[in-house]
Amino acid sequence: MRRFAAALRLEVTLQNRQRFLHAAVFSGLIWLAVLLPLTPALRPIAEPYILLGDICVIGFYFVAGTVFLEKQDGTIGAVTVTPLRFREYLAAKLTALATISLVVGVVVVTIADGFGYRLLPLAVGVVLGTLLMLLVGFTTSLPFASIGDWFLAATVPLAVMSLPVLYYSGLWTNPLLYLIPTQGPLLLFGSAFHQVTLTEWQIAYALIYPPVCVVALYLAARAMFGRYVLAGAGAR
Repeated sequence: MRRFAAALRLEVTLQNRQRFLHAAVFSGLIWLAVLLPLTPALRPIAEPYILLGDICVIGFYFVAGTVFLEKQDGTIGAVTVTPLRFREYLAAKLTALATISLVVGVVVVTIADGFGYRLLPLAVGVVLGTLLMLLVGFTTSLPFASIGDWFLAATVPLAVMSLPVLYYSGLWTNPLLYLIPTQGPLLLFGSAFHQVTLTEWQIAYALIYPPVCVVALYLAARAMFGRYVLAGAGAR
């Protein structure tokens, strides 16, 4: 616990120094610039899509940015020479960025829509969705040497994780889209803004399937970290 607390403090300090906190504020302002010109009746319809965009930006791109900055500074392999365990290292990143995403999401929709939303499904959806995108961004960034190399390849997992938008909007209601775990958070966002009435099985799906995928993605991240970071550090 002490190692995790120290890692979390360091992570927050680094993200502030690297201007990720500033970028999160800027991201929130962009979403407000999209929402505020809409009529009050249209804002709850748009807000689930805005929240999905928030977790994609802060979850997917921010974590990759931290990985590439650590690669550039030569500090990502520090896990190999310090008592810090991989799970503590990654948990610090996930906690810091998920908290930022949650704060931005809640502040943006509160400014835009007042308190007409349901906080619990919104908060659960933001946290689960951000964790999913963080782990996908972290895992996919590890094999690449630079963000330029990663950026083009990253469009594929980002597009896949965004496919539930088609189901939610009614453009493509194929049940196979429930295999994509961001479907759960998007359903929770719809429930938070009274746009979707969830059945019991949809509630169970949204609360169980994404966490299962978070665990699976964590295991994939640990394996990729061992292959592309720890093995490389050992070779040197």
